Amino acid sequence: MAAFSLPSWLSRPFAGRPDQAWCRTALATETSLQAAVESIARQLRGAGPADLALVFAAASYASDLPRLLPLLREQLRAEHWLGCLGGGVVGTDPSGAPHELENKPALSVTLLRLPGAKLQPFAINTDTLPDLDGPADPWRALLGVPEPANPASSPSMLLLVDPSCSRINDLISGLDYAAPEAVKLGGIAGQHSAPHGSLLFNDQVVRGAVGCLIGGAWQLDPVVAQGCRPIGPVFDVEQAQRNVVLEVSQGQARRSPVAALQAILTELSPQERELVKNSLFLGVGRSSFSLERAEPDGPTAFLVRNLIGVDPRNGAVAVAERMRVGQQVQFQLRDAAASRQELRQLLGRQQARQPEPLATLLFACLGRGAGLYGEADGDVSLCRETFAQVPIAGVFCNGEIGPVAGSTHLHGYTASLAFLVQRGDS
Repeated sequence: MAAFSLPSWLSRPFAGRPDQAWCRTALATETSLQAAVESIARQLRGAGPADLALVFAAASYASDLPRLLPLLREQLRAEHWLGCLGGGVVGTDPSGAPHELENKPALSVTLLRLPGAKLQPFAINTDTLPDLDGPADPWRALLGVPEPANPASSPSMLLLVDPSCSRINDLISGLDYAAPEAVKLGGIAGQHSAPHGSLLFNDQVVRGAVGCLIGGAWQLDPVVAQGCRPIGPVFDVEQAQRNVVLEVSQGQARRSPVAALQAILTELSPQERELVKNSLFLGVGRSSFSLERAEPDGPTAFLVRNLIGVDPRNGAVAVAERMRVGQQVQFQLRDAAASRQELRQLLGRQQARQPEPLATLLFACLGRGAGLYGEADGDVSLCRETFAQVPIAGVFCNGEIGPVAGSTHLHGYTASLAFLVQRGDS
């Protein structure tokens, strides 16, 4: 009989070796919550005490969500518990294969042992956020961090937000204000009709926002894939009112955005012109950066935003973003081929930096998955092409959180990945 060797991540010590890091994952698809928890417990039998447990549950369990953490905590040991409900679940099955499970019952649990980590879980009432124009101290107090972090050892931040939060952009801006050096990754949890929130924290279901600062010997490396490719030139915004772009320029030529797009259409293939009908977006540069490449041979720095309206009288376009004169913009097309190409490139760059992550968390837009790729497991399969054995867990979100060009943003149609790696100076 041929010898059978376990994947390296599964064979890492997980009991009796507190000096070594380990990750154990489990994925269940039973219809009843009780049966799903029992399946998770069987898969994770023998796991020693974990530092952090991450739990992602499908919306089909919404009515039973308050029972979930108490049931899991009866079977599994972890110091901190964090998670959320989602429109779909990402997890790694007992054979080590990752899956994206959409529109079906699914429960994903990841146990992490992180020697040398400094973990600071937090829960925030987003109804009473501090003033963005005031000092940063009240924002740091929300995180339980009284002093600014040393930039050289600043923690990473895992962040999950309830969909009922009406001040998500203020929250993200405030957390950047409180911890500007911290990489922030996560997403907006799934919606449901049950009379409680969508977030899991310790043994409770809560609203607002929850998360965990991860510092010390460990950090989260971000990979943010927006799934689009540019078409046409980069334009400068010459006239804008709120979220409406009235005029753009390229060199000395000035025209309406619609006129600029019509010129681009003449250069596109028939297939690309067909995509424009339903998959056209705008890449928007912020005041702090333009659409130049952030690194040599690296991806272009932009935020992909929806186009939400056109004024046929003057050729203006409305964008799902407040616009400013002087910003750079570029039209974008979203399709499966562009998404695959972009994600492969970004994952290759991450692999060159940190070839052996302990685990990967995926926060994917509900607009990705099978709807984008035409088949299941699109993003996780691409991840496994580059990282052949890394366990993957996560959730399909109503908005994804991740950095672009040094600032944290709320995204759509994006895959925001967090690679859990040992800090380079550890």
